[in-house]
Amino acid sequence: MPESHHTGARPASAPRRAALLTLGCARNEVDSEELAGRLEGSGWELVEADAEADVIVVNTCGFVADAKKDSIDTLLAASDVAKASGAKVVAVGCLAERYGKELADQLPEADAVLGFDAYPDLAERLGDIIGGHAPEAHVPVDRRTLLPISPVARPAAAVDVEIPGHAWVPNLARRRLTDGPVANLKLASGCDRRCAFCAIPSFRGSFVSRPPDDVVAEAAWLGMQGVRELVLVSENSTSYGKDLPGGTRALVRLLPRLTNVPGIDRIRVSYLQPAEMRPDLIEVIAGTPGIAPYFDLSFQHSSPAVLRRMRRFGSTEDFLDLCARIRAISPEAGIRSNVIVGFPGETEADVEELERFLTGARLDAVGVFGYSDEDGTEAEGYDGKVAAEEVAARVSRITELVEELMTQRAEDRIGTEVTVLVENAEDEDFECIGRADHQAPEVDGECVIERGSGLEPGDLVRAVVTGTEGADLLVSPLEKLPRSGLVAAGTGAGRDSG
Repeated sequence: MPESHHTGARPASAPRRAALLTLGCARNEVDSEELAGRLEGSGWELVEADAEADVIVVNTCGFVADAKKDSIDTLLAASDVAKASGAKVVAVGCLAERYGKELADQLPEADAVLGFDAYPDLAERLGDIIGGHAPEAHVPVDRRTLLPISPVARPAAAVDVEIPGHAWVPNLARRRLTDGPVANLKLASGCDRRCAFCAIPSFRGSFVSRPPDDVVAEAAWLGMQGVRELVLVSENSTSYGKDLPGGTRALVRLLPRLTNVPGIDRIRVSYLQPAEMRPDLIEVIAGTPGIAPYFDLSFQHSSPAVLRRMRRFGSTEDFLDLCARIRAISPEAGIRSNVIVGFPGETEADVEELERFLTGARLDAVGVFGYSDEDGTEAEGYDGKVAAEEVAARVSRITELVEELMTQRAEDRIGTEVTVLVENAEDEDFECIGRADHQAPEVDGECVIERGSGLEPGDLVRAVVTGTEGADLLVSPLEKLPRSGLVAAGTGAGRDSG
């Protein structure tokens, strides 16, 4: 173990200190909070990475090239911090799970690379690493092979397979790492879809739903922690329940239960597959008080030819019809998506078809990504690759279009009322910022609240839209809304009788 440069001696009985750094998606954030809960439950103290931690745990992202680079850069930066304190640096998360020993060989700055199977006994593993007994680097395996092909057989088999973010024991299995009024809540892990461009199923595994009672219990706990909005996350939320009794209607039954959880005022569902949007699910999301009429739909493209090569379903007409059905129930519903341009074989006609869809759909927010090969995916072996400079040109072209359309969509909301959850207070340098029903954290626009409102983080207010700044809304508060009543933990949340 390197010589320690701590500024003062710590008693031998003092708890060991761990810092957690999280990269990537909302699912990873939930995983980190579960790891934090397990560490605290084992007597560890959680500290900042620069607060003389004994070990710095980096929860990495392994999705696309830029995310991998961010993870590597964070591990290297953590190593620089560790050199001054004698701390150890440990890689966990998707990049570690996906590449394992290869990552360890190429990044000696990390003292250990641990896969998902290390999560249950992470505290013990970290203790060994601090003591100079680093475990062998994780050896990756296609996690789709760890569970039965049949979803019906998965719940029992999943007991013996570590699935991050699935454990739930009140006050032990999760420790919040932020104190804001919004929290992510995991519905499921893994994915059974076989999109040609995506490697996620290989390292996240097959789709496994969490039991609804566990989801409701964790929601109740989060409500007791001051959370007002829950963002339900998974790799594919529309598949929730297909491996549970009652099948895919489980999400339709779960959402109203969550609206009755004390302290929780808004439920938001993320990661919806257009091909799996059934009428009853649309109606529940668009028409149930307490559920944000917000549809995070993974369109990816609208040209039937490109979608087929992607191993996906749909068309411009299918997707425009879906948007119309949503807005027939809730005209002000938010609809956002991501699209990939430059996919192998994409033609000028395909790009024009995508433009036709985007112009007709008038989405509230769109993320535009240029295609790049991902290790181990079907598309990596496709011919018809689009030149990198042409991919970049198409990204610029579609980005310019969607920015104009998003601005127009925001302008359509001028004069309407919105319900805004305040996320930061006003000071002399920053305006008060919040989000309306159609705005998810980080990925969409936000509401800029007029100065002098006196609002605080966690306030929920009714407001009128007075103007726009691009996709952002300028709003004037009308009324602060009361918080739903809190009760003792474990009551009022109900149980699933079906």
